[in-house]
Amino acid sequence: MSFDTVLYILFVVLVLLIFFGDNILIYFRGKKESGKREKGKTAAPSLSPQKEQQKPVQPKSVSEKKTETIEKTEKKPEETPFEPTKPKPKPKPKPEPKPKPKPKPELKPEPELKPSPEPKPVAKPIETPRAAKKLPNGEYPPFDNSRLLGMGLSQEDADQFVGELIEQVDTQIPLIQTAIENDDYKNLERLTHSIKGSSTNLGTGGIADLLIDFNTYCKKGKDKEIINLYFGYLEKYLAVLKNQFS
Repeated sequence: MSFDTVLYILFVVLVLLIFFGDNILIYFRGKKESGKREKGKTAAPSLSPQKEQQKPVQPKSVSEKKTETIEKTEKKPEETPFEPTKPKPKPKPKPEPKPKPKPKPELKPEPELKPSPEPKPVAKPIETPRAAKKLPNGEYPPFDNSRLLGMGLSQEDADQFVGELIEQVDTQIPLIQTAIENDDYKNLERLTHSIKGSSTNLGTGGIADLLIDFNTYCKKGKDKEIINLYFGYLEKYLAVLKNQFS
């Protein structure tokens, strides 16, 4: 056998031991254990249980049987004599509990009614009388246009300017009356202001003084009674102016 073949066989054995070494060891161990078991079975004697011999039972005689029956009869329990059941005593009725007397309600003295204090009279606020309404008296001196004469105008020219004022006031009176009926105080102030300027430029007194008061009141006042009085005075003094310069 060559050296190479020996090396090859050793290599194969090593490979088998590496991969299958555990299985080979388990196999040989199992073989050893099974061999030990077989040896133990052959060495131990067979222990078969011995059958007990049954003894023959001897039959009992007639006399023995009779004695057994007599003993059985004698051993019967003694019968107790019949005793009638005593009736159970009836339970005594329980005494009913006596009702407890109800406590009498204590009469409390009625509280004394104190007279309620009379309400104090509330002092009513003293009504201060309103200040009496100041109505225009409507008394003015006659209209005087002499200032136009001082400006170098003749009496005829001055009277002619007064005639133009009368026409202007005549056209404004219906407009003033409509403004009063519609409570249009702003327009009323504007209309009275325009004819006031014309009248005060021509003279004093009469319709000129009236329009100064009337326009001043229309700037802040809104009392219908006073406004109607001023309007009545305006118509009155317009008629006086017409008679004066007709």
